[in-house]
Amino acid sequence: MLSATQAAAEERLRQDAWIGDAVLELYVRRWVLEHVGRVDAEMKRRFTCNQFLTGVGAPTKVEARIGVIYQEQGLEAAFSHIRTELEPLFLKQEKKGLSGKK
Repeated sequence: MLSATQAAAEERLRQDAWIGDAVLELYVRRWVLEHVGRVDAEMKRRFTCNQFLTGVGAPTKVEARIGVIYQEQGLEAAFSHIRTELEPLFLKQEKKGLSGKK
């Protein structure tokens, strides 16, 4: 059983991750439109799914970090974090996936 402090920390993590998930979704939707030029829901899914986020860390913690950055430093700072921490890995995985489909 979790102590009150642990339960509060878990709830805070979930709340931060919920916000971070929304920020990540916005970033990725804009990114897909800018880079693909059309709606590509499958690519958006690959960029935001837990399977991909696991490559960076525990998905809830990855999203919570984004949420904390957004709440403390704003949207552009959160986007910058995604751009530097997640986007390069996503592009690497996409390249691998495309080369494996030849």
